[in-house]
Amino acid sequence: MNEVTVSHIVHPLEPVWNEQSVALVLGTMPSPRSRSAGFYYMHEQNRFWRVLAAIFGETLCYANSDGEAAIAERHALVLRHRVALWDVLASCTISGASDASIKNPVPNDFSKLLTESHITRIYCTGQTAYKLYTKLCESKTHIQAVCLPSTSPANQGRWPIEKLIDAYSCICNSNVQ
Repeated sequence: MNEVTVSHIVHPLEPVWNEQSVALVLGTMPSPRSRSAGFYYMHEQNRFWRVLAAIFGETLCYANSDGEAAIAERHALVLRHRVALWDVLASCTISGASDASIKNPVPNDFSKLLTESHITRIYCTGQTAYKLYTKLCESKTHIQAVCLPSTSPANQGRWPIEKLIDAYSCICNSNVQ
């Protein structure tokens, strides 16, 4: 039996963005696998990077890797398409990677990111990220979020890859230059 430990996690990753970013994609909190890899959505079964590469018509050379080259490739992909990545929460108590177990959520401060970029659209990757964002952040950011389906492997039955790509394609509309 796999026992999952409940932990208080302080978000360990910096947001990925630059001054040209126009869309912000938010998860809840990096999974244990992403925290150990040092970058977002790095669990090998999470479909986030496959979906983003598909909506932007690109191929990831390091699709099945999690080393420095894979991280650099993913970092460049989002910035090239004016997308920023971060998470709703700065800290929380969580059991493994289970969003349903989140307690004591503390939101990130988005003020610098929003002031120093061109972000006008915010997308949340899943219901929990969306609910936490609308409850804890929207009144400060004054930007309504769009709730996208989770790319987690736990969501595969309801959201096959083709449906995810279709749902996430709205991010491309944010990037009209």
